[in-house]
Amino acid sequence: MNILHISAECFPIAKVGGLADVVGALPKYQKEIGTTSNVVMPFYNNKFTKKNSFDKIHENFIALGHNYYNFKVLKLKDNDLGYDIFFIDIPDLTHKEYVYSNDDTNRFLAFQIATLDWILSIDNKPDILHVHDHHTGLIPFMVSQCHKYIALKDTPTILTIHNAQYQGWFSHNKVNLIPPFDFTKVGLLDWDGSINPLAAAIKCAWKVTTVSPSYMDELKNNANGLEALLRHESKKCIGILNGIDTDVWNTNTDNRLIENYTIENAQKGKLTNKKWLCDKYNLDIDKPLFAFIGRLVGEKGADLFPEIFTRALANNNISIFLLGSGHKETEEKLNKIPKNNFNTFIGYDEKLAHIIYAAADFLLMPSRVEPCGLNQMYSLRYGTVPVVNAIGGLKDTIVDIKDQNGFGICHKGVTVSNVTNAILKATDFYKDKQRFNNNIQNIMQIDHSWSNSAKEYVNLYNSLKN
Repeated sequence: MNILHISAECFPIAKVGGLADVVGALPKYQKEIGTTSNVVMPFYNNKFTKKNSFDKIHENFIALGHNYYNFKVLKLKDNDLGYDIFFIDIPDLTHKEYVYSNDDTNRFLAFQIATLDWILSIDNKPDILHVHDHHTGLIPFMVSQCHKYIALKDTPTILTIHNAQYQGWFSHNKVNLIPPFDFTKVGLLDWDGSINPLAAAIKCAWKVTTVSPSYMDELKNNANGLEALLRHESKKCIGILNGIDTDVWNTNTDNRLIENYTIENAQKGKLTNKKWLCDKYNLDIDKPLFAFIGRLVGEKGADLFPEIFTRALANNNISIFLLGSGHKETEEKLNKIPKNNFNTFIGYDEKLAHIIYAAADFLLMPSRVEPCGLNQMYSLRYGTVPVVNAIGGLKDTIVDIKDQNGFGICHKGVTVSNVTNAILKATDFYKDKQRFNNNIQNIMQIDHSWSNSAKEYVNLYNSLKN
């Protein structure tokens, strides 16, 4: 079976969020269980593309309304990703340093059209088109409705929703950018008066998946306006929990760490990484270290961080380190907190992120929305206890220490007091050294690899071909 993943992001080529990690890992694990699984994405003018070489395998032009654009399909040379990856290079549209900006409608629509035009030209066509989020959400509509793609009409399409808050809305004034179709079907594109690529994909895809079972349930009541649609289409919806790439996230081989470690010497290895981080950022190594890694946005509860951190630090019995960016006002407030066992790195640094997962004692994830979450899985793998709001994928992956076989800290609801109390609870847990150290070894053995999830996706693919 030949699967083609179509996505705006893929690690390590272009990463903004968890979408890249999923698309960068899932095909590799699907290949390991005997499925041909590859990726196509836009060609960005970024660090990865500048330092790598590509073969041109196709060239043509597309029409976007009344405008015509040349495009090339490139294949990565010297590829050690574990699957083939293809790039749609439309110099006038996709050849940008950024992934997302205010010209996304035209760029991603052109990317989708060029992808389908290329698929029409190849002999070994995909058996399944697996699209990810709204950036590729018009493909299920175009495959089923656009006249030029009638040869692909019987090709099953699967949509995976990584984050339903972003839907790619644009005006009906741009409907002419989509290749010609029977206009009586224009309602498939519409939701609440706009063309909505995510809604169109939910309507037209053969199956719809989300990145955790709980998130699928939550979307039926909170999906930024798509609740009724998801309830209506519930029979074709399924939640499949994401996994992590355990080759990349491996404490024994991770070359970004200050010192590698295994389950057997986890306390020593984590302490070495913690010492480096504390020395560099003026934190107290003897205090429990809480960390946050991610975007400073409301979805992550980051707007409350200045007050939460101020309260939590008041007793001077913990340290906090934050790696992230995304909201200037929050950044400014964080920078005003005294650097007394508190510090920040405003921005993102992949090496530093890996060190933090190894160094921290606790990872803070007070998310208001968390479709799956990968950070809590990385932290478990690195022996760091997640402190989470029990929602979405966090609810599916973290069990509170008060429960039998519990190993994390959970709270319900994102308020200053709830998160602060969870930090106090974690601090008390840290004081019970034997229990805490045993917990480190236990959580490092939890299997959140892609192996099981990849099998679930392959079973889903098979159900569409029978």
